[in-house]
Amino acid sequence: MFKKILLAAAMILWTIPFLIMLLIALSSKNTNTFSELFSVSDMTLANFIHAWQEAEFSKYFLNTLIVTAASVLIVLMVTAFAGYIIGCFAFRGKKLLSALMMLSMGIPTIFFTIPVYQILRMLHCEGSLIGLILAEIGGAHVIFILLFANFFRSLPGSLRESAVLEGANAFQVFFQIIFPLAKPVIATVVITQSIWTWNSFLYPLILSVNKPEIRTLSVGLYSFQGENIVDWGSIAAGACITILPMLILFVLFQRYFIQGISGAVKE
Repeated sequence: MFKKILLAAAMILWTIPFLIMLLIALSSKNTNTFSELFSVSDMTLANFIHAWQEAEFSKYFLNTLIVTAASVLIVLMVTAFAGYIIGCFAFRGKKLLSALMMLSMGIPTIFFTIPVYQILRMLHCEGSLIGLILAEIGGAHVIFILLFANFFRSLPGSLRESAVLEGANAFQVFFQIIFPLAKPVIATVVITQSIWTWNSFLYPLILSVNKPEIRTLSVGLYSFQGENIVDWGSIAAGACITILPMLILFVLFQRYFIQGISGAVKE
């Protein structure tokens, strides 16, 4: 009983900031005063309409959706392939490679900012959505590789052997047999990378300094707040637009996400 009460209290404390933000977004009064937010008669969707149309959040939303979808797809396939090779095959230098990958996790992302920007300039895509996608997928993503490697290592080798004996090539074995079994890890990677990319701020801010048309939601919200610092309703509406898609994604796939994380911990 005590645990349920504690969980209920924690849930209430966690949701209060989001409820207040929603009330500010729905309020027709330009205020963040707590006592003025509970008048049902003053609620309106005007702030959402203003943020979506006049503040160009529709464009920022589309940019963020494109960058996130492309980044998640590329990262998912690259880390799945790498995890499959590390988890299921023996090769020279495997232990050294794994050690270097683990060490790379301790390097802050900020250290790679200048090299990444210089590479994008060399490719002439620093001011485009392609540049944003390359910047987001350029990380090591070691944790995803390890998740896949641990999962694939736990599968019986007879699965691959029987498929090879029946004439399947390496790609058929991976895509038709091995990869579909990794649904919990796939969900974990999709959710985590989606959240990271959707909320990414550093690279979108740097690459969109001279290209406002490629701003993502996080940068658009930051810029909008600076230009309209007193427009609390529109700022809160923009924040709601930014948060809602990732909240829905997590709710839909939370079961697989928990399974993937728990499986990695057991390993």
